[in-house]
Amino acid sequence: YRRQRQMCIRDRYLVSSMNVLNSLSDKSIDTGIFAMENAQGGVVIESVEALAKNQCEIIDMFYVEISQNLLAIEGVSVGDIEEIHSHEQALKQCKDYLAEKFWSKKLVEQDDTAKAAQDLASGKLPKHVAVIASKFSAEKYGLKILENDIHDLKRNLTCLLYTSPSPRDKRQSRM
Repeated sequence: YRRQRQMCIRDRYLVSSMNVLNSLSDKSIDTGIFAMENAQGGVVIESVEALAKNQCEIIDMFYVEISQNLLAIEGVSVGDIEEIHSHEQALKQCKDYLAEKFWSKKLVEQDDTAKAAQDLASGKLPKHVAVIASKFSAEKYGLKILENDIHDLKRNLTCLLYTSPSPRDKRQSRM
């Protein structure tokens, strides 16, 4: 993943697969990376839907180990948590952990793990909410990691696609 990102001249975080593929189609980006499948969570449906609506060329397919963590604002403990927010895939990747420790708590799907962390840190979510996201999100948004590596599989691998506009789109832009 880092190898692919180093090839990019500039990085833009586009949140969803649809945004990445739409941006490739309208040529506002030259390359894009998005998740296609996770070992535990399965196929990323939003990516399948985005591919059905947009054409692209797959340059590379690679796997990245994903670490899911339980994050909260400072001063909140595990016992204070009433809801857990995250992306559908992250919730699936942690389903056994959540069933064991938070079986009675409300699970809320959000568009993105990092966006959930940002919303919690900015006060858009109530204090008693925790999010499942990366350690990087905890650092970036000043959140406390309550529990590390809460995903169910020891090697939580996600398949990512490195893409560019479809060859047909490239030919049309040269005419």
